[in-house]
Amino acid sequence: MSRTATRTLAALLPAVALALTPLSAVSAAPAPRPDTIPLAQGSLPEGISAGPGSTFFAGARRDGAVYVGHTTTGAVRQLVAGRQGETAVGLLHDAATGRLWVAGGSTGDITAYDASTGAVLYTVNTGAGRFLNDVAVTDDAVYVTDSTKPEVIVLDTPGGALPTTPRVVTLTGDYRQPAGFGLNGIRALPTGELLVVSGGVLYAFAPTTGAVAPADRIELSGRQLTAGDGLVLDGRTLYVVNGYGGDEVAVVRLAADGDSARATGLLRDSDLDRPTTGAVIGDSLYVVNGRFGAITNDPAADGRLDVDVVRLRTR
Repeated sequence: MSRTATRTLAALLPAVALALTPLSAVSAAPAPRPDTIPLAQGSLPEGISAGPGSTFFAGARRDGAVYVGHTTTGAVRQLVAGRQGETAVGLLHDAATGRLWVAGGSTGDITAYDASTGAVLYTVNTGAGRFLNDVAVTDDAVYVTDSTKPEVIVLDTPGGALPTTPRVVTLTGDYRQPAGFGLNGIRALPTGELLVVSGGVLYAFAPTTGAVAPADRIELSGRQLTAGDGLVLDGRTLYVVNGYGGDEVAVVRLAADGDSARATGLLRDSDLDRPTTGAVIGDSLYVVNGRFGAITNDPAADGRLDVDVVRLRTR
């Protein structure tokens, strides 16, 4: 066979192989992940947490309902039905126990749901005059910030047991309680300390004593944290959702000891509308829009308000 004939036959082989391949074996390219995921109309979301696989949980300020969304398909279903007088602000899924912890804002409630069924596993009321805002979970405790006081509510969960009586840790030392809302987002650091944002400042504190040393008051120059809300920790990268400060997310790099940090950039998107907090799922940060500027306090109008989750690519 000539060299030319060999080249011609080689060129035809891929086409012949494709023609002989059963149609069932030819898979279409996966559909792209949606950049926005609509939530239940009028639900007024604030908290969001990564769930199993490609899922997330989102809570409703309007009535305490909780929804499960899928980042691959954009499908959303209700996990926990809403109830009059209830609200869901911050929430966090604990993969180790399968529990979903929800902070109840001005109701003072903290509730743990079964993340698979939505059944109530535990609930406690911490009293009037509080605004329970965000949640962090460690191996032996659940921590919930109170934005009205320099206090963190602690639920001890030794060995994964459900808690009994909550206790309070008061932040002391170099912590400064701002006027208006104070403690907001909270995350557990690998060092064993807890990290909170309050009044545009990051603080690391000991979970047993609440003490904030001078070195643990982490201030960043510029406006990145002036309205810091939710915190999302991914390794040593911290995302500070800054809805009231410009519809953006500040990207912060923490030092290995957690005692210092530097701002490395901002994430922005035209779909952001007063974002409150986020969750890292895969290569993206999913941020929930609080849409506070669109709220009219007319129940009928607010019940028709469109709300969604926005995907921000992180790498």
